[in-house]
Amino acid sequence: MTDLWLVVLVASAACLGLKLAGAWVPRAWLDSQRVRVGLSLMTVGLLAGLVVTQTLSQDGGLGLDARLAALALAALLLWRRAPFLVVVVAGAGAAAGLRALGWG
Repeated sequence: MTDLWLVVLVASAACLGLKLAGAWVPRAWLDSQRVRVGLSLMTVGLLAGLVVTQTLSQDGGLGLDARLAALALAALLLWRRAPFLVVVVAGAGAAAGLRALGWG
C-alpha cells in the first residue's frame, strides 16, 4: 500500500468518526440559539471561502481575470436583490464577454 492510500484511509476514518460524533451530540446542545446562529454563519463562511478560492486561484498563484469581474457583478446584483437566475446568467455572460475580448 502506498503512502497516498494510507492518507486516504486515515482521512476517511477521521470523516466517519466526525460524522458519528455529530450523531451522538445531545439534542439539548443543538437547540441553543447561539449554536444555530454559529452553525449558519459557519456555512456561509465556508461557502464564501470556496467561492473566493476558486475565483482567485490560477496555477497555484493569484489570478486576476474575467472570473473576478464576473464575481463582482454577481455580488453587486445580489446586493441589489436581483433574482438568482439573473445573477447567474449575468455573471456567466460577463465572464464570457470579457474572455471573448481577450481578458482572462
